[in-house]
Amino acid sequence: MGYFVTLEGGEGAGKTTQASLLVKALRERGHDVEATREPGGSAGGERIRALLLARELGWDPVSEALLHFAARRENVERSIRPALKRDAWVVSDRFVDSTFAYQGYGAGAPLEAIRAIAGAALGDFRSPDLTLILDLDPARGLSRVRAGFLELDRYESREMDFHRRVRAGFREIAAGDPARCTVIDAGQDEAAVSAAVLAALDGRLGRAGR
Repeated sequence: MGYFVTLEGGEGAGKTTQASLLVKALRERGHDVEATREPGGSAGGERIRALLLARELGWDPVSEALLHFAARRENVERSIRPALKRDAWVVSDRFVDSTFAYQGYGAGAPLEAIRAIAGAALGDFRSPDLTLILDLDPARGLSRVRAGFLELDRYESREMDFHRRVRAGFREIAAGDPARCTVIDAGQDEAAVSAAVLAALDGRLGRAGR
């Protein structure tokens, strides 16, 4: 089976950029790599993504979690699981931890409800081999986002306290699962963060990533 790596973190932390750089580095090392993102990763998932990011729509936090897991199951069944079965690496820009951080810690959905939804949607599907949590002060992250986009999506436009709770949630997740999670300072420049990502991958997965 292949290796499954996820990148997590708040808005503006650089997950998409670092996921792309990691995919490039792994391919340069000769690996077969499947790149994906959440919500999204499949035709149906991308449609759900549009619903979740639309600012004109509001969701109850549990309903929101259900939508995320509907998109996630499609992504797992149509993209992630087949790639792992062919011994490819999978690099995902967000996965289950984001639902706990955003809909749970951030929006207030009961964590036990999210666990139940995860069990129903994913069953015994494996956890990531490595999760890289890009940690950044929310005010700095949102300033990056606002500098790059004319219009914010529904998550980016949430109040600052929401984003602080999301960051605290990611930190709590990392503290609770240190064997899987590595926290990386995303306040560094892009090259330094990329180097830290590769160092974490090589340190945790050793020769597998080389």
